[in-house]
Amino acid sequence: MDAPNETSDFWQDHSLAFLEMAFRNDHRERLEQADGHGKKTGDCGDTVEFFMNLRGDTIRHLAYDINGCMNTNACCNAVISLVEGKSMADAWEITPEQVADFLETLPDDHFHCAELVVGTLYLTLANARDNQRSPWKKMYR
Repeated sequence: MDAPNETSDFWQDHSLAFLEMAFRNDHRERLEQADGHGKKTGDCGDTVEFFMNLRGDTIRHLAYDINGCMNTNACCNAVISLVEGKSMADAWEITPEQVADFLETLPDDHFHCAELVVGTLYLTLANARDNQRSPWKKMYR
């Protein structure tokens, strides 16, 4: 049990940005006809999966599915907020540090969640690029 001086209030300890992203689930879905797909499991056991739809080179929609903690969910939604409507080239520039900055109060001991989610974004971008270069591959997924 925490010492009286060390108690914390979850709601007071986190920024509004973190809380909104942690409890948001409107992009949590699996897309059947995604232009890009990536899946990664972190050392912590959390798994993130992204599904990307493009319009030309612009990220029109990014959906996700996770088996993970609230911090990973917050990072997924932060990445979506940072990349939707942007070009694929801009999305390649997203870093775990930018995700943590966006959330404001991602706990330091959960920075690996931002790394996992950004790594999954990169896998998704690479898959989308490959599908653009060789569209026939998309049919065999």
